[in-house]
Amino acid sequence: MRSAESRAEDGLPRAQTESDTVSRPEWERRGETGNIFSAPSHANTSPPASRQSAGDVIEMTRAGSMTSAAPLTTSKEEEQQQQQQQQQQQQQHEVLGTGASKKRRFFKSGGNHASASMIPQEPEDSGKDKQAFTAVGQLKATLLNSWINVLLVMVPVGIAVHHAHIDPIAIFVINFIAIIPLAAMLSYATEEIALRTGETVGGLLNATFGNAVELIVSLLALFKREIVIVQTSLIGSILSNLLLVLGMAFFLGGINRLEQNFNVTVAQTASSLLTLAVGSLIIPTAFHAWSNAGEAGIAPLSRGTSVILLVVYACYLFFQLKSHTEIYNKPSEKVEKRRGRVGTGDATIGIAQIGAGISATMGGDNAQRVPMAIPDEQEEPQLTIWVALFTLAASTALVALCAEAMVGSIDAITTRGHISETFVGLILIPIVGNAAEHATAITVAIKDKMDLSIGVAVGSSMQIALLLVPLIVVIGWIAGIDEMTLYFDGFQIAVLFVSVLLVNYLIQDGKSNWLEGVLLMILFLIISVAAW
Repeated sequence: MRSAESRAEDGLPRAQTESDTVSRPEWERRGETGNIFSAPSHANTSPPASRQSAGDVIEMTRAGSMTSAAPLTTSKEEEQQQQQQQQQQQQQHEVLGTGASKKRRFFKSGGNHASASMIPQEPEDSGKDKQAFTAVGQLKATLLNSWINVLLVMVPVGIAVHHAHIDPIAIFVINFIAIIPLAAMLSYATEEIALRTGETVGGLLNATFGNAVELIVSLLALFKREIVIVQTSLIGSILSNLLLVLGMAFFLGGINRLEQNFNVTVAQTASSLLTLAVGSLIIPTAFHAWSNAGEAGIAPLSRGTSVILLVVYACYLFFQLKSHTEIYNKPSEKVEKRRGRVGTGDATIGIAQIGAGISATMGGDNAQRVPMAIPDEQEEPQLTIWVALFTLAASTALVALCAEAMVGSIDAITTRGHISETFVGLILIPIVGNAAEHATAITVAIKDKMDLSIGVAVGSSMQIALLLVPLIVVIGWIAGIDEMTLYFDGFQIAVLFVSVLLVNYLIQDGKSNWLEGVLLMILFLIISVAAW
């Protein structure tokens, strides 16, 4: 017959684990057997957390005993020691619970006591930056965040050859290459800011700074009275963002996922405003073709329409940043990446858990740990907010300098390069000008941040159509350049209308996949061939 002390110890309630829940009937069966299980596996360990006092345990032991036994006495010192041990184990349980959200969680199938199944975890992030930012560390993070930054050496070279008045084609090519790493640096700084401000503000900020290149190129060409370059570069920027940037974001983001989700309300709002902007360009073109007013009525119509579009863009900013911020800040559902093998879904994880529980009843402590679903690691900022803002401003300024040098060599490209002026303005310049948006949209799409990706691509197109185009018209009006109107070439308006129509169809369901990205890129390729 077992002693009263042994039975009292068996009566102590233990902290339950997941494997204990599965194996409870087996433990009850073992407790009813004889001396084989007289010494439980947790007998030599400190008692786990319990809400019952030692006196309650003694009374329960006396009531459950079938034979007479000497009363179990517990001194005050022993009670204090037990309470301290209980508090320590409760703290360990809390650490285990809070750390599971950031680390890999395991289902331990063995272990007959709570302390044996514990896995040391880090406590949950308190919300404050615990990382110590150093000047050297931030400099390394800025310059070494991408292999493409090795091309930064082309930035001073491009500026130097421009001021040295070397061959214009060499100036164009060198500055074209120099803008690429600067765009990557701008993308990195924007993503750092987005980690602190959210995807909505981050996307708006990136679209604003990214379009600085288009603004500089358009102003330079405007004051040189190269109206064709101004109009084709603006239309080409919209096409590049809608087809090439968004298409590559859909393709590279969805290549490892079944599909990706985004805020359909936000996307449809942007596409609706973009449709309005396209309509504002179609109306002056139709007015010029079928109205009796002719050239004389185009300038007043364009200027009045431009002022209205600027008001619409101001209303959109108020809608996005003030009145309906909840809609834009609503997180989208994230989709897990595809695995390299079949059978890693929720059903497989559940089967693994059940198998682990069965193994616990059969093998005890010898059971294996089965990994649970692995949550995505939360990104942490690598730069302070001021360093990120400085990096964003500096990279934008350098992009503007290189773009200025590139614009000055456009004439040499069109006369000696055997390509049309339309192709340079519609395809080449927008690719360089949208390099920042291109890098950012693709990077965040691969990380399944589709709201930020669409905010950059579609938002940038909408900003060009509602802000830059009417702003350039107003600036031309002030400068006395009457040739700058909203009357665009029929080919440009047609391809822009088809592009906006396709994008509206693809984003109306709030989901994307790699095939939709292929469709967008194919349309851009067709337009490029037609513009050659």
